[in-house]
Amino acid sequence: MGATAAEIDARIEEVAPIIGRLVESVETVVVGQRGMVEGLLIGLLTGGHVLLEGVPGLAKTLAVNTLAKAIEADFARVQFTPDLLPADLIGTTIYNPSDATFSARKGPIFANIVLADEINRAPAKVQSALLEAMAEHQVTIGDTRHPLPRPFMVMATQNPIEQEGTYRLPEAQVDRFMLKIRIDYPTRDEELAIVDRVGTSTPDLSVNRVLNTEDIINTRTIADAVYVDDKIKQYAVDVVHATRRPAEYRLDKRLDLPRLIEFGASPRGTISLILAGRAHALLRGRGYVSPSDIKAVGTSVLRHRVVPSYEAEAEGVTSDDIVKEIFDHLPVP
Repeated sequence: MGATAAEIDARIEEVAPIIGRLVESVETVVVGQRGMVEGLLIGLLTGGHVLLEGVPGLAKTLAVNTLAKAIEADFARVQFTPDLLPADLIGTTIYNPSDATFSARKGPIFANIVLADEINRAPAKVQSALLEAMAEHQVTIGDTRHPLPRPFMVMATQNPIEQEGTYRLPEAQVDRFMLKIRIDYPTRDEELAIVDRVGTSTPDLSVNRVLNTEDIINTRTIADAVYVDDKIKQYAVDVVHATRRPAEYRLDKRLDLPRLIEFGASPRGTISLILAGRAHALLRGRGYVSPSDIKAVGTSVLRHRVVPSYEAEAEGVTSDDIVKEIFDHLPVP
């Protein structure tokens, strides 16, 4: 039997101040970029992996580093490069001559929060090793499978403008990211605040620790208890189905979506919509998911799961445009 609405509200009231302090702690270092910070928190509250995309200098790495400092958990940063080997990420077996045995030397993937910096610079073998960790929360070293710690999540960054020395992420791996967050330039006022705060040779980047791993796991159980009405579930399913068969929903008022979509989102997109919607509602202090929660997380959940056709690319129509068209014209419960 699930928790009652009153019980869920009471648990949310208990955890809301902690989440508020976590946001404040991160924002003592990261100026603006509230969408990025909330996206990272949604990943933290759901156990979903997050991909941050933006040009250099927009505090992607700094935001993940700062969030990790605010949490009493194991953190590892891996700089992805073309010469990175799977063993550099997951670890390898070491021969012990004294007793003629092999033992596993674990790599940086065995952390609660793993920052995969410039993820698209690593070759296919490394991407394959990371995919196993993201999908199954385990890695294989030699002939032995090793479970990863709980909680575990990957926060990755990539630069969209520099293509030299990069590798295209496989669709199977991109689909494992719950959210893909695009980061834009700060506003003029935010940039002035950045200069005031970190415009010295020795800026203060220290943060207060707010959570530990047990707190994260407990908060995730609260997020899982956030109520989702059947109509909201149906709405999330309709949104994802509209990316596959837009003609059935008559979504051709502004864009000819059947011609512009090559592939739609997978069922994992529907699951991610519900999970992220729950976390978004929790961040707003609510014990139930509304259509506004689904819309708020929808673009970040679906933009990397909807593949535009060649015609769309030729006409300059992006996956963001397609998702926006669906949300603008699909009936809301």
